[in-house]
Amino acid sequence: MLKMNDVLQVIEPTGILDGIKGNQLRRDVSDIVEKGVAIVLLDLQNVSFMDSSGLGSILLACKTVRAAGGKFYICSINDQIRMLFELTKMERVLTPFANREEFNKAILETE
Repeated sequence: MLKMNDVLQVIEPTGILDGIKGNQLRRDVSDIVEKGVAIVLLDLQNVSFMDSSGLGSILLACKTVRAAGGKFYICSINDQIRMLFELTKMERVLTPFANREEFNKAILETE
């Protein structure tokens, strides 16, 4: 689930992102922040569905990373998650990248 290097940490949850997996996501992000990682990318390509508690977990994860001075990004959201983002105005907080390649071009090549 976790892939690590010094600057970037990628989190790749799978299946349904609900309260249980959301709690794991928050624990993973807390561990990452404690290690001093500068950039966290949440790659949702393998998430089939997300409910409101999953959305809340993403917001808390973002807040945790940013409070520690890091940067939080998200990529590869499906149509259901995109609709949830639009309904909740999440794109004001997080602008999702289409995929990891788009993220790499926009962020890693400019850092």
